[in-house]
Formats: sequence, C-alpha cells, structure tokens
Amino acid sequence: MNRRQGHSALCPVISKQLLIVIGIRRYQHMLPIAKRAIKNYLKHPLFWIGFAIVILGVYQQLSPCLTIRYLSPEDQIQNNYPQTVHSAELYEGYIPTPESERRGLWEQSMRESLISDYKMSAAEADTAVNSVKKLNIADACVYFEDHYNYFGADYFYDMTAYQKGTNDELNAYLTEMLEDHPFSYYFSRRFADFAGLFMGFFATILLSVLFLQDTRKHTYELLHTKPVRAGNYVLGKVLGGFGVCLITLGILCLVFWILCLAGTKGNGFEIRLLDFIVAAFLYILPNMLAIICIYALISLLFKNPLPAAPILFLLIVYSNMGSRNAEGRFGYYGRAMAIMVRFPGTFFDTAQPPMVLFNQTFLIAASACILLLCAALWKRRRI
Repeated sequence: MNRRQGHSALCPVISKQLLIVIGIRRYQHMLPIAKRAIKNYLKHPLFWIGFAIVILGVYQQLSPCLTIRYLSPEDQIQNNYPQTVHSAELYEGYIPTPESERRGLWEQSMRESLISDYKMSAAEADTAVNSVKKLNIADACVYFEDHYNYFGADYFYDMTAYQKGTNDELNAYLTEMLEDHPFSYYFSRRFADFAGLFMGFFATILLSVLFLQDTRKHTYELLHTKPVRAGNYVLGKVLGGFGVCLITLGILCLVFWILCLAGTKGNGFEIRLLDFIVAAFLYILPNMLAIICIYALISLLFKNPLPAAPILFLLIVYSNMGSRNAEGRFGYYGRAMAIMVRFPGTFFDTAQPPMVLFNQTFLIAASACILLLCAALWKRRRI
C-alpha cells in the first residue's frame, strides 16, 4: 500500500472520529443539566414520599393476583357472589362461561325475569323465549324491545360471562392459560395497568417543579446569558425528568418481579424479569415522555410550568374514559392521544386496546416535535 492509499483509508476513520468529537462538544452541557435535575429530585423528601405511595398503591391492586395457584381437593374459595357474574377473577373462584352454555343461561334468566318482573305466566314466558331461539343475541334483544317493550335483555347476557367453577375446572383453566404465556406475562400487563396509572399522577405532580426554578424571572434571564445551546438546555431538562421516571420505573419493575417470584413460589410458574421491562417500555415510558414534554412546552410558553398541571389531569381523565365499540357495547377500547394504557379486563384477559401501539408511537413522535419547538422557543427568547 502506498502513502496516498494509506491516507485515503485513514480519511473515513478520522472523519468519523471528528464527527463524534463535534457531537460530544455540541451537547457537552446537556448531561450536567440532566444530572443536576436527577440529583435534586433524589434529594427531595417529596420524591420518596410519592415513590412510597406509588409502590403501596400498585401493591394494593396487584396483591390479590399473587394468590392465584393450583387448588387441592381440600381448598375452598368462599364468596357470596351469584353463580354467574359479569366479571370476576380466577382467585375469586370464577372462570369464563363456555359460549355453548351462555345462551341457555341467558334464556333461563330471561324466563325468570319475564315471570317475576313482567308478571307473565310460565307458558307466556316460555313462548316469548322460544320465539327468539333462532335469533342471535343482538337480534333477540331487539325483538324483546319491539314486541314486549322489554329493555335490558343484553344485561342478562352480560351477567353470564363468568361462572363459578369447581377446583378441577379452575385448575384446568389455569393450565390452559399458562400454556399460552408464562405467568409473568399476564402479571406484567396488570402491573403496567396500575403502575402506569399511579406513575401518571406521580409524574404530573412531581415534574411540575422541573422547570419551576428556571422560569423565575431573575433565573430565567440569567440562563439566557449563559453560553448554553437551546438544544442542550431543553434536552438536559427533559432527560433529567425522564431519568427520574426511568429510575422510579426500574425500581418498580425489580420490586414487583421479586414480589411475583416470592408470592408464586412453589407453584411452578415461570416468572421473567423481561416481561416487566417490556411492559414498562411499551405501555408506560412513552406516556412519561409525553408528560415531561408537555411540561417543557407550557413552561417555555408561559414562563411557568404550573398551567400544565390541570391540562395533564384532564388528559388523565380523558385517557381513563370508556367508549362504545361498533356493536354498541361500553368498555375501554383506548383513545387517541391518551397518556396511559389500561387493561381493565380480568387477570388473564390481556388483550391490549386496538390502537395502543399506534398511539404510543404517536406520543414518541409528538414528543420529538415538541422538543424541537421548545428549543426554538428557548432560542427565540434568548434573542
């Protein structure tokens, strides 16, 4: 290899190193800002009080799930609930009612209701029920409304969704569910449900002070005299708030992974830490990022972060509101621009709302746009 060829080979390497050095220098002030924000939070008693409330709140909601186990013939689950209900858990002694049985249970409930509530004779009630046997449930409910002025027939069908099971039936259902996914898969989604809820309130309250000191008049003016790039400042503050949420969520994942291991010890359930981490990254962290970016935008627009708090609380309420699907059934199906993900079904009903992944991706993209806008605002105010 001659000298010219050697120089040509070194050029790409040197150029790449120069770009790395320039990139590091460009954002060299970002990390100290983020570290300072994280240290300030970790030193504040309010952070640890809020953190303790989050752990206790999530544990209170998840602790019943840790009682799920295989039952011996001597075990008895005591409850005063009816034989069939709208929704119930395995640890309460219920399993989903097979579809082949729900129709018969619904017809029996309708017959009893027509006799007791509409004062029909047994023969008249039998005639009414027999007249809808060839119709599906939705059409049968409409038939009762049109011909008997009976509203709410779908309620009785909903009330047949779960039924009490014997120990053998409960054990068989548990085995069936664990063949599809490990126990930690279901538990981590329930964890993401309630951890996301409590973390939403935690972040909304805690992050209100992230920009509070910087937006005071004299501090705000002083910061604009410093040779700190707009991108460095905005990214540093946002990274500091996100780092606090990441630390909190990381500890939560470890704590509840350990609790899950301890609570299910001896049951032979598979418990994977990765399930908790994946659930946190998919269903909680994008929401935390959106909350931080909204605080950053409001802080730079109004020179005060506090107006963002009521906006975020309204977003939390909006995110938790139910809606009706195409069949007109009320439930939680997810909402556009929601800042939390809920899994309101039973423990083994882990289907995520239809638009969750799209919405989480949108939150990340929207957060990136907000960061660019925040940097432009900071630079404009500086000028």
